[in-house]
Amino acid sequence: MSKAIILLSGGLDSTVALYWARQHHEVVGAVSFDYGSKHNDKEIVLALWHCSQLDIPHDTVALPFVNDLFQSDLLKSGGSIPEGHYADDNMKRTVVPFRNGIMLAIACGIAESRNVDALVIAAHSGDHAIYPDCREPFMKAIGDAMREGTYARTELMRPFIDKNKTDIVRLGHELGVDFGRTWSCYKGEDLQCGVCGTCVERRESFMRAGVPDPTVYQNEGPLPQPVALT
Repeated sequence: MSKAIILLSGGLDSTVALYWARQHHEVVGAVSFDYGSKHNDKEIVLALWHCSQLDIPHDTVALPFVNDLFQSDLLKSGGSIPEGHYADDNMKRTVVPFRNGIMLAIACGIAESRNVDALVIAAHSGDHAIYPDCREPFMKAIGDAMREGTYARTELMRPFIDKNKTDIVRLGHELGVDFGRTWSCYKGEDLQCGVCGTCVERRESFMRAGVPDPTVYQNEGPLPQPVALT
């Protein structure tokens, strides 16, 4: 069984990936990144909780330059978080340029330094519409670069790349993931808002999966219809 490190935000997708990885790899560590997003503080504490429950070592890497130098409404230095469907055009405002590339490069260096065979990332098909660095062509390219750029020929595992969030919720339910200890909302307030793009996707996914959603939302009104990207 290969050794793996997982990129763990504390969000729903990466938390399910953590539990999935334990069935397929020897998970020797998890890495979270504090890059100045509005919801980082909410997510990272939950990432720590799951790692504590599973006795998995956890590291948090601070990336303050992202908040200082990059433009994105997802960041504390950015504007307000847009509301609506995840695939709506205005959700492009939440893209943090090359975020996954930066994080994967750092995680790859950690893996090489610790003689770890693989990295696991939870990118999925629902991310493809607005996040270029979540799409399979990007993941394949950076995975190839990781293999060629390391003595260990580090592998990039992306088990959810062809799955949607509904599939991930079903899998997490089967694996016994405590969804109440995952965070999605981009606003980072006391409760998950229920109306930003990632909250809408979360709510839709639980309904479609037929899995009870333990999340308490600020707003549980009717879900919006998606608007096509332009």
